[in-house]
Amino acid sequence: MSLIDLGRRVLPRANARWLADWWQGLEHAFEKAGADERVENDTRFRMTIVAGAFTLLFAILMIGAGKAALFSGQVHERSGPAVLTLQRGDLTDRNGLLLATNLPHYRLVIAPNETVDRQFVHQAVLSALPELSRAGRRRLDLVLTGEERGFIVGGLTDEQRRRVHDLALGGLYFEEEDARQYPLEDLGVHVIGFADQDGQGITGVEAAFNDEIRQAGRRGQDVPLSIDLRVQGALESELEAVAADQQVIGAVGLVTNIRTGEVLAMASYPDFDPNQRAGTPQTNFINRAAGSVWEMGSTFKIFSIAAGLDSGAVRPDTVVDAAGGLRLGSRVINDFHAANRAMTVEEVFTHSSNIGTSRIAAMMGGDALRSYYNELGLLDRLQIGLAESTAPLVPSRWDANTIASASFGHAIGVTPLQMAAGVGAIMNGGVYVPLTLRPVSDRSRIQGRRVVSARTSQEMLRLMRLNVTAGSGRRADVDGFSVGGKTGTAEKYANGRPDRTRVVSSFVSVFPTEGPADQDRYLVFILLDEPRGSAQSGGGRTAGLTVAPAVGRVIRRIGPFLGVRRQRTGEPTAEHLQPLSEVEGMTEATR
Repeated sequence: MSLIDLGRRVLPRANARWLADWWQGLEHAFEKAGADERVENDTRFRMTIVAGAFTLLFAILMIGAGKAALFSGQVHERSGPAVLTLQRGDLTDRNGLLLATNLPHYRLVIAPNETVDRQFVHQAVLSALPELSRAGRRRLDLVLTGEERGFIVGGLTDEQRRRVHDLALGGLYFEEEDARQYPLEDLGVHVIGFADQDGQGITGVEAAFNDEIRQAGRRGQDVPLSIDLRVQGALESELEAVAADQQVIGAVGLVTNIRTGEVLAMASYPDFDPNQRAGTPQTNFINRAAGSVWEMGSTFKIFSIAAGLDSGAVRPDTVVDAAGGLRLGSRVINDFHAANRAMTVEEVFTHSSNIGTSRIAAMMGGDALRSYYNELGLLDRLQIGLAESTAPLVPSRWDANTIASASFGHAIGVTPLQMAAGVGAIMNGGVYVPLTLRPVSDRSRIQGRRVVSARTSQEMLRLMRLNVTAGSGRRADVDGFSVGGKTGTAEKYANGRPDRTRVVSSFVSVFPTEGPADQDRYLVFILLDEPRGSAQSGGGRTAGLTVAPAVGRVIRRIGPFLGVRRQRTGEPTAEHLQPLSEVEGMTEATR
């Protein structure tokens, strides 16, 4: 083979053509040297040229070999997940504690044509990675029976990579990738969400703030959330405990600062580990705080009675007839434990009277009630940025029957986040402040709208406190924290009819109810979907027996974290410890 032919094989066509022209020029030089009869010069010249040609050839081969050695591990697979090219910024809680981060991991790729014994490689990889998923095992089988390089598994840790590397087998390659990791596993998972292997947020804040998180990653910055991990941990601990005790099918917990709208904790039960999502039941992925709608029962009386007071239709001492039942056409509204007497508006609230609340709604008028519900954000989808946030179930007709039902939490369904935002507005001096998952650093920039007067707000704080000291919320009381709250237990429907065996129990509280109007106040909300009763609740399933105690435990734990000053007022009285009767205004589909 001539040098020209060799050059054409190792060099591109243009370079080979140049080499051929150069060599022909040398041949002409040799001919000229021979014609001049300078033999010694001719021999020396030929030797120099040949040596130079071989030097050039060896240089080309060395460059090629070096390139192959340095970059042979850069396997470009034709299928499977793409390597992450953009890092996501870390997520932290409001105090800088880590919620989500990116850690270097590795992906395994196999080139079957470079292996000596495919069956041996198959067995060796499985022995090195016994935790390989079923999908990974299928990919391993497929790649080793084909001829193309293929992706086997991603997200390998340093330890897993070392085990495979120590096999010392040809044809196995590693690529570095950024894998999203959640160091706290299931803690806060429904608010944090998770991202996929392509670096795109799929659920929760990871999806809601996706662009911001990616940009922060490029800048090497963190993205802080409003969540307080101390509060989140306490809420989830108590929520899981009461959910397990009551054997519920689902549960929700929320803690917010009603002054700023910051969500300090959000929990949905059951949950999952975002690092190990394979095999998780689909129901566990549901964020019930944002994506599930329930009839809330008597907790809705907070809205209807506040509207009655604010509209001027009633005053706290206005007497309302709650004797007997309230007939609306063919339907009769009753109280679960009827007092069968006239009540003041204050007593309607603490006795959770459906009859009294319905009469108050009728006195203010359906248009007024609906207008207040609208201002409180109960008729439209909550805007918090979460893709999971769903729209409420709102009546298509607002006749007298619907108005009465809606006044005590029937015929209208909302999400727990909507419930928290609406109650927060009434207890926040009457100003609706949108909920946010971002920390609020400049309170002067908080945008809110007035929904009820400051006087109405103060009156409702007093009624909430009264309901905990003398009403159905007594088991939520925490000495020194001035806790207020309201219970609600609504029957679910089966075949179009209310089913008394399946209920939703919830309790919404605010603390402290006393103190300056402009101080920070905190809302704690817990909902249990289909509690079954237990020894701890005396067999009862209503909110006063099941949820209120759990809310009290949460408040006792988080109060110090939030800087709430505890005013000593004495130990709980015997009245606080007495078993509660199920007085929560139950009738038809609402208790």
